[in-house]
Amino acid sequence: MNLKKISLVAVLAISQVAAAVPAFAVPVSTTTTTGTVVQAAEATPTPVMAPEPAATDPLPPLVSPGTATPTATPTPTPTPISTPSAMPSASAIPAATVVPLATPVPAQSAIPTATPGTITPSGTTGGQIIPTAGANQLILMMNSNKMYKNGTPYLANQPMAVKYGVSYVSIRAMVEMVGVKYTYDTKTKEVIVTKGDSIMRFKTDSKIYTVNGNKVPMKGPAYQFKGTFMIPLTSITGALSIPYSVDNVGKRVILSLNMKPTASFTVQPTVIYAGQTTVNYVTKNSSPNGTAIVTEQWGGNKMDIYDQPGFYTVTYSVTDASGQTSDPYSVTFQVLQPNQPPVANFSSDKEEYKMGEPVTLTDLSYDPEGEELTVEWTNRALAFFNPGPVSIQLKVTDKHGLSSTFEKTINITSEQLYTQDEVAKLFTVPGDIISMDGGSIPGLPNLQYNLSSEGYKLIRSNSPETVNSEGVLYRETSVGLTRFLVHHMNNMSTRQKLYVIATNNNLYPTTITTQYLGIAGPATSPEYTGKISIQKYYQSMLNNSSYGTITLQPGQSMPIMTDISKVAMKPGEVLSLSADLSSDLAVQYNVVMVEQTKDPVALLPTLPLLDRDGVHNRGTYDESTRIISVFDEVGATQSKLVLGDNSKDLNLVGVDPMSGTAASNSGNFGVLYKIRLESVAKNTLITFNPRGGNYLGSIMVNGSIINLPNKGNLSSSDMNAVLYRSGEYTGPVDIVFSVASGSNLPVNLVFTPILAKK
Repeated sequence: MNLKKISLVAVLAISQVAAAVPAFAVPVSTTTTTGTVVQAAEATPTPVMAPEPAATDPLPPLVSPGTATPTATPTPTPTPISTPSAMPSASAIPAATVVPLATPVPAQSAIPTATPGTITPSGTTGGQIIPTAGANQLILMMNSNKMYKNGTPYLANQPMAVKYGVSYVSIRAMVEMVGVKYTYDTKTKEVIVTKGDSIMRFKTDSKIYTVNGNKVPMKGPAYQFKGTFMIPLTSITGALSIPYSVDNVGKRVILSLNMKPTASFTVQPTVIYAGQTTVNYVTKNSSPNGTAIVTEQWGGNKMDIYDQPGFYTVTYSVTDASGQTSDPYSVTFQVLQPNQPPVANFSSDKEEYKMGEPVTLTDLSYDPEGEELTVEWTNRALAFFNPGPVSIQLKVTDKHGLSSTFEKTINITSEQLYTQDEVAKLFTVPGDIISMDGGSIPGLPNLQYNLSSEGYKLIRSNSPETVNSEGVLYRETSVGLTRFLVHHMNNMSTRQKLYVIATNNNLYPTTITTQYLGIAGPATSPEYTGKISIQKYYQSMLNNSSYGTITLQPGQSMPIMTDISKVAMKPGEVLSLSADLSSDLAVQYNVVMVEQTKDPVALLPTLPLLDRDGVHNRGTYDESTRIISVFDEVGATQSKLVLGDNSKDLNLVGVDPMSGTAASNSGNFGVLYKIRLESVAKNTLITFNPRGGNYLGSIMVNGSIINLPNKGNLSSSDMNAVLYRSGEYTGPVDIVFSVASGSNLPVNLVFTPILAKK
């Protein structure tokens, strides 16, 4: 072969290698992102292409108006891949060698040998700059498929390009360079990228990607070009948390790759006592590219049990399979003096008692650290009725489980002071239960009283009590004084939120004033939520803690009493609300239940009106405050006051506005009773007696809230919760009562004359 033929073959070979590296026009730009601008330059041939719109991406415009756009290297259509799978190949690989899409540049003839960051003499390399790169850097050349990772050149399957003013890169080339996992779902046309605990999904032709289901907007839609999935550069760098800077002179984007794993830990428990507490170190570590963690390193003063109090610092780091070590993570915590056990102690007012004589015990227990103690009595009673010595024990336990017990013996003589029944009626504390013959109570005379009312409009939303689908549970318009009783259970498979939405349909602003408010739940017990919501409702009457105003503009809708929607209801959980409001203009109120992530105001126009369940009550009722005034003396003889029986105390009559049908407020739930007893005889006991079944709630007597009962519930008509004793003087008594949701009606207030104390 002669010299001319050899030269021709060499020229053809060099031409073929050069054709494998596409060349594009290099635009001039002055726009930068945050980061350091590095001086460099790269010259490439300039083909003539159709113009693209001006760039609006945070990156500098890759193609100025009227200049050429890059031409992509032709690539074969990828072979379909089953779901999920690796992303389809996007470029032709010469010969039979299979290499990654972002591949090291194969031949030194394509990228001339030169010292990185220097310009080789003209005529040797064409004056091309080889970009310098520090450790953990990825450099993308603008309008090119060239990339440099830690100084090593690679070729992407498609060059960086601009489409509709947005800078795009091959997502596969990016994730391969970063070293994170990815698959391509051919059915949904999604690229699924996994980095640590984050799963990111990018969908063809969508301007939204998701991170663990949460939507994130992009500046442009993802698209596929000749088998390559292209993504806005700012989106993939944001998704992978990769900081970058732009070198406008060198026409390159410099990405900082943190390849080191991360490590952290927490110390548990939060309170540690020297010599007593076993310390647990709960670690968390990960590698940004999913490389396995192979070793852990601890430093500082790491111990399982610390003998001495003081401050200690512990450090933690990890090393992955590639040899990269995380930055050390440090925690400083305090070890306290050893916890001391509490001291149990009590005293009695006497050492010796008659049978039936009240025994007064005073708890003198304490904790050296001043912590709250759990108290447990053994053999404690109001009085004892058998002669002889009686041992009483008190055990106190601190929150760390240390306990102490104290025992004392008193003596009971054979002399009788009171009977058991007399002791119960004279000395049982309010809220505790005493036994009375429930069968005799209905035959007692009912108090005669004067009845009046206050003009609160009651909105009772209690049907469907068990909610099976999203929708509007109640809709009503009210002006002025308005009372709410809301009680519903989530019977759906997802977490739901309950809202009360107020809408101003007037031409003028309206102000809503919250007066009293009680909210309880979410909880699984309907009786418990009913009891606590009423209890909080009373408390707001006493301390005015719920008072507040909001102003609605014309046409505005807004959730009110928002504490009811702070916590989503799990399936089977119940929420209860009792509230008094007022408004200066008419307001439409909607009680709605929707899935926890949804906007109830936006959905309100499309939510269905839910039907009643046919068991529980809903309706709108006027005059829902009943004022009962008793002027005759009460307690000289045994009597009762019946509430909620629809005979002596008639149900409120109203309407269900959602169906337009009449409604009767069975049990008078939501009614506020204000009972004024002008003259209660001395030595009168007032008790609360359930007649319709189980009851759990509270009542307010002379400004004190009393549990019904303190422990357990009132499940029998023989059970009476003590409310009040008049003592040695005749005087007035004020009682405020509203039925607790989840409980049963009717109930009686029983007035019983009792023995004067000896």
